[in-house]
Amino acid sequence: MEAFSSIVMKPHCLFFLLWLSHLFAHIYGEYHYHEFVVQESPVKRLCKAHNRIFVNGQFPGPTLEVTDGDTLEVKVTNKAIYNVTIHWHGVRQFRTAWADGPEFVTQCPIRPGESYTYRFTVLGQIGTLWWHAHSSWLRATVYGALIIHPKGDYPFKKPDREIPILLGEWWDRNPIDVVRNATRFGAAPDTSDAFTINGQPGDFYNCSSKDTTVFPVKSGETNLLRFINAALNTELFVAIAKHKMTVVGADASYDKPFETSVLMLGPGQTTDVLVTFDKNKGSYYLAAQAYSSAQGVPFDNTTTTAIIDYDTETTKWGKNSKSPAFPKLPAFNDTPTATKFAESFRSLETVKLPEPVNENLFFTVGLGLFNCQPGQKCGGPNGTRFTASINNVSFVLPSNFSILQAHYHRIPGVFTTDFPAVPPVQFDYTAQNVSRSLWQPVPGTKVYKLKYGSVVQVVLQGTSIFAAESHPIHLHGNDFYILGQGFGNFNPHKDTKKFNLVDPPLRNTVTVPVNGWAVIRWVADNPGAWLMHCHLDVHITWGLAMVFSVEDGIGELETLEPPPNDLPLC
Repeated sequence: MEAFSSIVMKPHCLFFLLWLSHLFAHIYGEYHYHEFVVQESPVKRLCKAHNRIFVNGQFPGPTLEVTDGDTLEVKVTNKAIYNVTIHWHGVRQFRTAWADGPEFVTQCPIRPGESYTYRFTVLGQIGTLWWHAHSSWLRATVYGALIIHPKGDYPFKKPDREIPILLGEWWDRNPIDVVRNATRFGAAPDTSDAFTINGQPGDFYNCSSKDTTVFPVKSGETNLLRFINAALNTELFVAIAKHKMTVVGADASYDKPFETSVLMLGPGQTTDVLVTFDKNKGSYYLAAQAYSSAQGVPFDNTTTTAIIDYDTETTKWGKNSKSPAFPKLPAFNDTPTATKFAESFRSLETVKLPEPVNENLFFTVGLGLFNCQPGQKCGGPNGTRFTASINNVSFVLPSNFSILQAHYHRIPGVFTTDFPAVPPVQFDYTAQNVSRSLWQPVPGTKVYKLKYGSVVQVVLQGTSIFAAESHPIHLHGNDFYILGQGFGNFNPHKDTKKFNLVDPPLRNTVTVPVNGWAVIRWVADNPGAWLMHCHLDVHITWGLAMVFSVEDGIGELETLEPPPNDLPLC
């Protein structure tokens, strides 16, 4: 006790300890602890009262802010009636695959009444990511922003303020009931009833205008807007009336700045933009509506809005004020605008691409139809059931163990390692009339094994089976370079000449264009089991997914950590 008192009484010792703690925080990053309680909460939208699943009673959920190098520990307690997991979308999860979150892939779900603590370090990533439920369709209302600040300065002038903007999708019905009903009959699920900006539909929906999201700004300031598309099933165009946006980053990576009047984000994607608010004082709409590339497929054709409000202290433009100016948004099927936007991204610096390529893979991605079996109820076209696949394999989740548990403990019978490197049958992938014999994939729980350190290049080829559309493909636990995108069938002799091998953008989610292709490359330097899937939740529900199983390397730093003691049991 005397020794302790003597330390407390000496100011120079206190200064030394404070200096040491700051030094350790600078070198190793800081530690952040949060608690998430997942439970039903009352909410009113579109004139109706509901009980919906939220985190900590918030919609959207809490925004988490860290600095590159910091460690997060988030205890998730499930007080809802459904199983739940949380995915930290875009976080690399080096050696901590147990914290990645997809149900039955890296963990068994957190059952009602139970809890699980996610522990991981955010390293080498700066910008905007997000978190969301990865169990059934709970992410319709269980999501929030994850902001990663740099240790030093931004590569652009420091903004006056930073604003997370989360684009969402709202159903009047319970989203879990929507997907369960669709799955029961093999039918397409009901489209959403509204889009939202930071949880609110906006002025063009019934009973919504008084709660429209308002972003107050000051004349002359430049703000960093952090856009996140958290919608379940819809790619979205976004614009701000009379304002240009300068894109500076996406998916927690910096990009060469470029100016645009319209953004297009697929579900899962993030985009950081700078906006200088230098227009006349007043109010301006920020609006978002669907980009729907599939011909003849129903979609939510409504428009969500928020208000940019200049130099006012009110939270809504007054009765006598003019209505906010409205932006010009592209037509719902404006693929050229979506393509131009996607092709504008370039990494901020020249990239040293990993090579040589050890794994050259070709994956078809698209929809299909299962024939109706005796005793089934089939709500798809002509008495079929909707399905989707990669390389003709429609992914099936295990139920007794997670894939990562089976990978780590060498448990047989959970998955097979025969996922095909190329399509089992080659055909004209984007033809108008693909043979009906190719419409029915094979269900299975198949993974593709990768050696640690392998350089992987994947051609993602869209197909026109049943309906061609664009697919936002997300890879867990890894970032990848997008070497190129195009339309039609990928031609290795012609299309490789178009690759960007100088400054390709680094992303975690890539849009495969409608009736087209995208090529990505990365290094498999993260041991574990990593899900790749379409981020349209209706498509992953139908099986448009697969898993990469990455072996351990050499030594502790190239080896998956042991599972945590509180890992949920199946």
